[in-house]
Amino acid sequence: MTAQRDGEDNRRQWAALLTDLERRRTAARAMGGPERLARHRARGRGDARARVAGLLDPGSLTELGTLAGDGDHPADALIAGAGRIDGRPVLIGAEDFTVAGGSIGIAGATKRHRLAQLAAQERCPLILCIEGAGHRATNALASPRPAPNDLQALTELAGLVPTVVLVTGPSAGHGALAAPLADLTVMVGADAALFTAGPPLVAASTGEQVGKAELGGPAVHAAISGIAQATASDDAEAAALVRRYLSYLPSSAWARTPRATGPDTGYRPVDRLLEIIPPNPRRPYDMTAVLAEVCDADSVLEIAPAHGRSVITALARIGGHAVAVVANQPAVGAGAIDVDAAEKAARFIARATAFHLPLVQLADNPGVLAGSASERAGILRSAARMFAAGHRAQVPKLHVTLRKAFGFGSSVMGQNAFGGQTLSLALPGAILGGIPAEVGARTAGHDESTSAALVDGEASGPWRLAGTATYDEVISPVELRDALLTGLDLAAHRLTGPAAPVGRPGYLP
Repeated sequence: MTAQRDGEDNRRQWAALLTDLERRRTAARAMGGPERLARHRARGRGDARARVAGLLDPGSLTELGTLAGDGDHPADALIAGAGRIDGRPVLIGAEDFTVAGGSIGIAGATKRHRLAQLAAQERCPLILCIEGAGHRATNALASPRPAPNDLQALTELAGLVPTVVLVTGPSAGHGALAAPLADLTVMVGADAALFTAGPPLVAASTGEQVGKAELGGPAVHAAISGIAQATASDDAEAAALVRRYLSYLPSSAWARTPRATGPDTGYRPVDRLLEIIPPNPRRPYDMTAVLAEVCDADSVLEIAPAHGRSVITALARIGGHAVAVVANQPAVGAGAIDVDAAEKAARFIARATAFHLPLVQLADNPGVLAGSASERAGILRSAARMFAAGHRAQVPKLHVTLRKAFGFGSSVMGQNAFGGQTLSLALPGAILGGIPAEVGARTAGHDESTSAALVDGEASGPWRLAGTATYDEVISPVELRDALLTGLDLAAHRLTGPAAPVGRPGYLP
């Protein structure tokens, strides 16, 4: 009887504790409360918990730090936890704008660092949704917390696990700095904005009167600064984009992306390239149409399409292999590589190859962009960064010169087979040279006979270069997909088996 009474007493005590736990959980999950949530949703904005649920597999969230903060700051304005995307573990954190404007409190800062720490420890992707005002002003009234911060931890994640930031509203100060540290930054909806300081502080410190969108909206960061690599109209579109992006990548640099299977993963000719690519190197065409034909059906995901538009950076699949594609875009400035394009490509190459994706480089350019404006912008340094990133990539590299590649424009696109290329190919008619022959002859002051010889040599296409084995092979456009897939199959031993993070020797220019 004594044991029975003790058991019943224990149950009563547990019931009181569990009732209190449930009360606290309910309060924490209420976010900013019904009125604030209603106002937030009335502006067309999704709430943080719904956003997290939309990103993850249904029912997979295990929340961390639910009871952080206090009664005035449920979950301390950060919904955090572990979940799954397509069955794979991820860590996720979402700033809750309905609680103190999504600002970072003392406990919230700990949660942010904990998420990044767990991502490194458990080797899984980290996703952050940001829309807050940075550190909370009242933090200054609390005792200081000497501890690592999340930006330090995020920096350490580079090249080890995929990191994604969704900008779901205005984000300023400390929180906004997560965006340039991430592998992929997506600006969601018209309210998304990033800035070191918002319009009121800008007006107070500089006198400039500027709105949020003009200061740091999608038109600024997706097209001009390049800090954001994608935009989405709403949370649902953003979630689909993130899920698709992660499907090309392993969970960490200690793993590899599995080869996909499907109806369009085998060898096949690409006859339509004969219609898409003009043999005349002066005529433009759309390289995205080439990628659509060469890659597996509907597999091309362009990264940063609105920035540095003369170079295409994309994730795709060829024969089921996830690959990183860097391709000149002749439809934009003839494909000349400017500062924005070179910087974009350098970042993309470094990030994609850190996760062991083969690098496919399709060259068709008149070189890096010439002119005084380009030189003042630092084109030599930016092009050198792109070249160094490609040369250092320790993955299978497949180069194809489609029509032309002049000067450093060939080098930054990996034309030289001795840069670790698995294959270096050219299409018939491809031209390679320091500068166009006619311009070079005129600049050097050559006589008529020598000038004519130089022009004729250029017009002869890749045959002389093939004769010296500068290219491994000259192929028909129809054979392009099969040639790339052959190269990937040749390097199959490097696409399977154990993996580890790549070394990081030296520094980029």
